[in-house]
Amino acid sequence: MASFVEASFILDIASSECEVTQYQEGKLHQKHDCIAEETPIALVYNGVSHAVMLATALDLEDFALGFSLSEGIIQNASELYDIEVKKQVNGIELHCQISSERFTQLKDRRRTLAGKTGCGLCGAESLAQAVRYPEPVAQDGFFKLTAIRAGLKAIQPLQTLQQQTGATHASAYVTADGVIKLVREDVGRHNALDKLVGAMAKRPHCDGGFVITTSRASFEMVQKVATAGVAMLVAVSAPTGLAVRVAQACGLTLVGFARHDRYVVYSHVNRILSE
Repeated sequence: MASFVEASFILDIASSECEVTQYQEGKLHQKHDCIAEETPIALVYNGVSHAVMLATALDLEDFALGFSLSEGIIQNASELYDIEVKKQVNGIELHCQISSERFTQLKDRRRTLAGKTGCGLCGAESLAQAVRYPEPVAQDGFFKLTAIRAGLKAIQPLQTLQQQTGATHASAYVTADGVIKLVREDVGRHNALDKLVGAMAKRPHCDGGFVITTSRASFEMVQKVATAGVAMLVAVSAPTGLAVRVAQACGLTLVGFARHDRYVVYSHVNRILSE
């Protein structure tokens, strides 16, 4: 019979060090390794727990705002009145005070999510809740190939936590001329994107650019980017079939397998200007 030990959570930091044994060039070496931390983060709205996600304990106010927007709990940032971060013994609670109208709507469709790293539609109570199609994206705006290349080149050195641990994803907001304005990291790709959406919502100048994700492009990633009103999502890995169909339907330009010298466009290629 297998034996189990109780795991302990480190609440305040994004990474920690542990002693490991490394095999290299035929020899064993003792060394210290930097590892990413994931912490249970509970999102609580007007005193009622709504979701628990495993996430990196960084940029938590951005996470609360971005999650609230991308999940359709609020329609704009002004409907989130306050965020209070409360550290508990076994995790962190983000207490969000939202408008009474939005809270009433939330109670009507309330669900509890058991968060897992990289999870997607965890805990949705119905198919209608699970697959929410975004509103059409505005059709204006064009992007040069050089902007995509510049963003892909610039994002790697800005991934501080990834460089330390090798275990995190990043989402970045890139201007139409290829300048990265915001980067957010997390052990979960959805969480990193939610943090970015929250950070963008606080900054009125984030308009007319696109988003890069260091992960694959699943349906939820397309949904979150389109809900934020961004016209293009560039992913370094592959999209799913549902992500492609939703991007085509809502007017989002979806790019996959993005590298400096190649990429694949799955929808609305007309936005990308050839050199």
